[in-house]
Amino acid sequence: MSSAQKRTFSLPRQQAKFIDAQVRTGAYASASEVVRAGLRALQERDAAIAHWLKSEVVPVYDAMRADPKRGIPAAKVFVDLRAHHSARSKARKRGA
Repeated sequence: MSSAQKRTFSLPRQQAKFIDAQVRTGAYASASEVVRAGLRALQERDAAIAHWLKSEVVPVYDAMRADPKRGIPAAKVFVDLRAHHSARSKARKRGA
C-alpha cells in the first residue's frame, strides 16, 4: 500500500476483541487487514444499496408519480395485511 495513511481509532471492547480474534485465527495477518476488509464490505453494501435505489426504487417512484392510480390505498393494504395475519395465526393455532 504505497498511499496508506495512518489513522487512530477508538473501538468498543467487543469490536477490538473481534478484530483480535480474526487475526488470531489466521484469517487476517493484522488488525489493519481486518479493518480494510470491513471497510470494503461497507463500500460494497453502500454501492449495492445505491444501485438498488437507482435501478429499482427510482423508476417505481417515477411511475407512481406519473400515474398515482397505480398505487394501492393504504387502508386496503392494512385490511389485507390484517386478514393475512389473522389467517396465518388461525392456521398456526390449528397446527399447534
